[in-house]
Amino acid sequence: ALLVFYYECRGERVSTLTFLRLADLRDTALLTLKFKFNPRLGIDNPVLSLAEDQDQSDPWNLHRPRFCLLSKEEEKSFGFHLQQQLGKADHVVCRVDPGSSAQRQGLREGDRILAVNNNIVEHEDYAVVVRYIRASGPRVLLTVLAQHVYDVTRAQQGNEAFPCPTLASGVRPRLCHVVKDEGGFGFSVTHGARGPFWLVLSAGGAAERAGVPPGARLLEVNGICVEKFTYNQLNRKLCQSGDRVTLLVAGPEVEEQCHQLGMPLAAPLAEGWALPAKPRCLNIEKGPQGFGFLLREEKGPDGRLGQFLWEVDPGLPADKAGMKAGDRLVAVAGESMDGLGHEETVSRIRAQGSCVSLVVVDPEADRFFSMVRLSPLLFLENTEIAAAPLAETKDLPVEDTVEPSGLAGSRQCFLYPGPGGGYGFRLRCVASGPCLFISQVTPGGSAARAGLQMGDAILEVNGCPVGGDSDLDTLQQLAEAEPPLRLKLAPRNSQGSEAWISLESGEDWPLASELL
Repeated sequence: ALLVFYYECRGERVSTLTFLRLADLRDTALLTLKFKFNPRLGIDNPVLSLAEDQDQSDPWNLHRPRFCLLSKEEEKSFGFHLQQQLGKADHVVCRVDPGSSAQRQGLREGDRILAVNNNIVEHEDYAVVVRYIRASGPRVLLTVLAQHVYDVTRAQQGNEAFPCPTLASGVRPRLCHVVKDEGGFGFSVTHGARGPFWLVLSAGGAAERAGVPPGARLLEVNGICVEKFTYNQLNRKLCQSGDRVTLLVAGPEVEEQCHQLGMPLAAPLAEGWALPAKPRCLNIEKGPQGFGFLLREEKGPDGRLGQFLWEVDPGLPADKAGMKAGDRLVAVAGESMDGLGHEETVSRIRAQGSCVSLVVVDPEADRFFSMVRLSPLLFLENTEIAAAPLAETKDLPVEDTVEPSGLAGSRQCFLYPGPGGGYGFRLRCVASGPCLFISQVTPGGSAARAGLQMGDAILEVNGCPVGGDSDLDTLQQLAEAEPPLRLKLAPRNSQGSEAWISLESGEDWPLASELL
């Protein structure tokens, strides 16, 4: 029998291989095999290969970064642990939980996180990376690179920034809230039997006014992915929305860039257009009678456990700042409170001292962001988030003492966790002299506000002396201690010499890993 091979590449980028047996062509049905097609990597088929046609100079060829779109399930975590390492800016996945979203989406132990929701974090502090991930809410898009590829690239390029694929400025999917008018929603849907779907807008219609771009691809309706819906299913979903609907869409330019980068059209990348509700940032300065509100842990309208604000006293600072009874607390000093218990949340508020910055949503906004499965913090302008106030320093006592050993001017500092759960400093260990010292202090962090300085030697941790075989246990105390963390420090000029402060001779110690 003679076999004729016929290959075609269709618009949906699916390769089709058809076998025809010429002996009885009229009576034989076509046997069609479909393989996923990637224009850079070729056909996922052992018979055919386009490897010879690939540009071998392409830096993304084979070893390009990967995109992992993770989602939380039943209010749990994404299912991976991020390693915190002292003296290093690497953000390494040190563990992936079996059966988790992270495992199913291809995240692997040893992966380096290069970006979170299009924000490059390769050289950011650990606390910043944790803050980005937590602020993303129930869904997050991670750009990662395998450990062995990262190591080879670093050996070839040195400390140059790794080329991380990101969308250009202003090129983002859009979350658009469309309210029906006399002309309806103002769009029609191009359709086949099944998605994907594209929208055709009515000039001046409701969809166009809500920010839907011409030729937009429809990704989600009210937080539900419709890419694999049939046309009838989509039509029913739109009818169930009543007189208003929230659409996640991607314009042609966004779709093209994401295709070129191999990046998914992910909801956490979206910018909001004409949204019916938004988060509010409240900057509150404590008065003689306190802040004037009560924080209570309870379930919200959607059944999620959270921290809610009640008993807002008229005329007191919280009321003047715009707080309303029933508001859900979303963030403290820009740090998401999602998943934190009542005591932890109270601790974060108290750590801000007499001036606190809170992000809250009212019940309507709470229901909206729960429906679209996105964090309100993704739609809060960065300029609205106040940094942790410098006034915190006066609430963190610093005591000057004189040690019998002759280390004049040693002092005690009390630290509370800052954004991301860290204390805002890094340690270095040396072989001689004081064993542990401060190698880096994050500007504006808890440690900086408590008065820690680079080069300070640590004499005690929570009353336990440092210097000896138990220093590993001391490091573990730093990772596990309940706030506040009490450190006894000696200044860098102690004993008239700084020779022991060597940034080159010390060993970097991993401090902790965090479940995200």
